[in-house]
Amino acid sequence: MIWYPYEQMKTMRKPYKITDAEGVFLYTEDQKLIDSVSSWWSVIHGYKHPVLTEAIKSQADNFSHVMLGGLTHEPVLALSKKLESFLPGDLNYCFFSDSGSVAVEVALKMALQFYTNRGSRRDTVLALTHAYHGDTFKAMEVGDDEDYHFAFAEKKGVIHIPTEISALEEAFDKYHDRLNCFIVEPLLQGAGGMRMYDISFLKRARELCDKYDVLLIFDEVATGFGRTGNRFVADLVCPDILVLGKALTGGYIGHALTAANEKVFRGFYDDDDRHALMHGPTFMGNALACSVALKSIELFENEDYMEKIRRITEITEREMAGFCDPRIKEIRIMGGCVCIEVREAKTLTGFQQFAYERGVFSRPFLTYLYAMVPYIITEEQLVTVLDTMKAWFRR
Repeated sequence: MIWYPYEQMKTMRKPYKITDAEGVFLYTEDQKLIDSVSSWWSVIHGYKHPVLTEAIKSQADNFSHVMLGGLTHEPVLALSKKLESFLPGDLNYCFFSDSGSVAVEVALKMALQFYTNRGSRRDTVLALTHAYHGDTFKAMEVGDDEDYHFAFAEKKGVIHIPTEISALEEAFDKYHDRLNCFIVEPLLQGAGGMRMYDISFLKRARELCDKYDVLLIFDEVATGFGRTGNRFVADLVCPDILVLGKALTGGYIGHALTAANEKVFRGFYDDDDRHALMHGPTFMGNALACSVALKSIELFENEDYMEKIRRITEITEREMAGFCDPRIKEIRIMGGCVCIEVREAKTLTGFQQFAYERGVFSRPFLTYLYAMVPYIITEEQLVTVLDTMKAWFRR
């Protein structure tokens, strides 16, 4: 029996069974659905993309996986080289893992050991309220969402603050000598409610991290590859450690990256073996994942995906302009994300089936009805998604 994610198995509705997928569409036995959430925000190129599919097939003809312990291979070398030029600043040191949550764990481990290697005890992490960084234990600790992590509520060595500059400055004033890092989902907090905030907060965070020698970590698992309307938020404010996942492989296969800058890497580069980063996921640098990630990045660059995202933003703003309903608390739009936050969760009860019957797959949660569409979506398809969202309130 399958144990499904984020579900009470006793009361869950029967999931839709997918028989095929191509472009922006998911196919069931009786319906053709526009995937408005890109399989949890990862399938930016759509399904069954010929370039990505061929990358997987071609590499599988050679080998699918070898460990990186004592071995290396061309796909991981090529991807690492590409990332050195593709990522901003000096985020040149690539540590691969198999999921975004694990990549966050690696980042937090790097931050803690960075100071331990110096002989300094800095055991506190600064994070945001409403944060979500994954479901492994340290990631849950720096998270701040009771709907996901209520069973693991004890937070040791973590301080949460809102996205307000005054709160940021107060936290650094009080705790700077204890902090090893400040971790954020930059500009857009995903699973915590599609909450959006201003770049000025991150610019001030960079200044304070520099002033007090605290590492700045950007969790761009969800926001990377254009989702906020920026290629990476790290292009605007460069962190010390950048975490990527989801769209890294175009949603084809699980893989993630923790990229560190020169300062962080040099904190581990030593004659002392005890200063090495003792971490090594079995499937880190998987050859299939690296091959498809490289092609995914090439598609993103060569087909001007930033222009596609700008067009998605323009269409979304046009279609949502003036739309309102007493049950709606706020409508938020940023890049390739639109969120309708309602006042009560019961307002969204039944929407998923409503959307299904109209040819759209959607997965609202709590009080948030949102779309994060594949970037290859056409205007007509995007309008269908947005019209379906609006139609729910016009019944």
